[in-house]
Amino acid sequence: MSDSGNEVLVIGAGMAGLTAARALAEAGRSVLVIEAQGRIGGRILTRRVGDDAIELGAEFIHGRPPELWALIAEAGLETYERGGTQFCFDDDGLRDCSGEMEDSFAPLEALETFAGPDMSFAAYLDREQVPEERRGRVVGYVEGFNAADHREISALSLGVQQKAEEESEGDRVWRLRGGYDQLTEYLAQRIRERGGRIALETPVQEIRWKAGRVEAIHAGGNFVASQAVVTLPLGVLQGGRVKFSPQPETVFAAMDGLRMGQARRFTLVFRERFWAKLPQPAGLSGMGFFFSFAAMPPVWWTPHPETAATITGWVGGPRSAALDGMGAEELGSEACSTLARIFGIKTEAVAAMLLECCTHDWRHDPFALGAYSYVAAGGLETSHRMQEPVERTLFFAGEHTDVTGHWGTVHAAMRSGLRAAAQVLEGDSGGLAMVK
Repeated sequence: MSDSGNEVLVIGAGMAGLTAARALAEAGRSVLVIEAQGRIGGRILTRRVGDDAIELGAEFIHGRPPELWALIAEAGLETYERGGTQFCFDDDGLRDCSGEMEDSFAPLEALETFAGPDMSFAAYLDREQVPEERRGRVVGYVEGFNAADHREISALSLGVQQKAEEESEGDRVWRLRGGYDQLTEYLAQRIRERGGRIALETPVQEIRWKAGRVEAIHAGGNFVASQAVVTLPLGVLQGGRVKFSPQPETVFAAMDGLRMGQARRFTLVFRERFWAKLPQPAGLSGMGFFFSFAAMPPVWWTPHPETAATITGWVGGPRSAALDGMGAEELGSEACSTLARIFGIKTEAVAAMLLECCTHDWRHDPFALGAYSYVAAGGLETSHRMQEPVERTLFFAGEHTDVTGHWGTVHAAMRSGLRAAAQVLEGDSGGLAMVK
């Protein structure tokens, strides 16, 4: 069955696709969003357990990106800023280490003035002769935050990222009270109100195209339009899960400069905030993040200042392979043992309070094939090349096409969607005014 009553196809209903489709629909274009899964949101995935909104994908609002905050305000959603005391667990036990981490980041902060030539972060540390005993924490941070391999990630890109974060107050983070998926639902509502359509459970198998015509082939037929915005995740593009006929060589060649990062996260839902009742060390009731560098996972956080009885574990980069293939039950069991050791209580006591372990395996999710992207050494210009229109017919968007130094974030996906919509509308002054 062929559906040809469209001007623009948007492939993917993640944040980039929904943002682009909303802008195009409000500019008067006939838009069809095609989503492989039975839900919208992409790597935004919120699950509700009782009164708690558990984020299995994107969780934080990093800094003050204006596009994202404007959408939050427009949708009338409530946020709260993350805070709390930092704790570290090592041979000396669990202790308050707030402010202790800052000295570890000196090699990373120095990258703001690094002019190249580009190299991996590992090679940069060697060049700067950073002692082995000082590398552990900064390498752990780079790999954890970027879901990257420090032997591959571009040193220049880390410098760009550092500058971008400073400009947008990136050291501050917020959460959406009630769940991140409220944003994607709001965007979908706006798209439909303007006459746009969203087709779920429709995996695109092939994109056939020539200048001025795109055909998206799926099991039940095809969708035809004059242009398409492709927002497939980098892992799906690199994995060849969707065939392009012909393949846009400039875009696919550029992708070699990017990598799909890997991470594993899970959230434990407890009967009560048992850590807040422990007498030692002092201040656990106000604990935000805590780190157990020699354990797995090495990074944990609570929802502080919210009082939900949840703890999230996170590991990014190569170390995440240690949890590969583990399901929720096994993760929960291992996590209870680790938390018992960290807090100095019996494993049985922690396990008895565990209600549920919530997780999603993004590495093996066929519609993502990873967490989010990072720039490989020598690939800093990749995102610029990926955002160039292909014969005014194919337009690529997604967090991996961001050129503002915010790869892997929700606001990077939004910016890419707005940019792609503006490119589609080029020459239509009214449409551009709406998008900008």
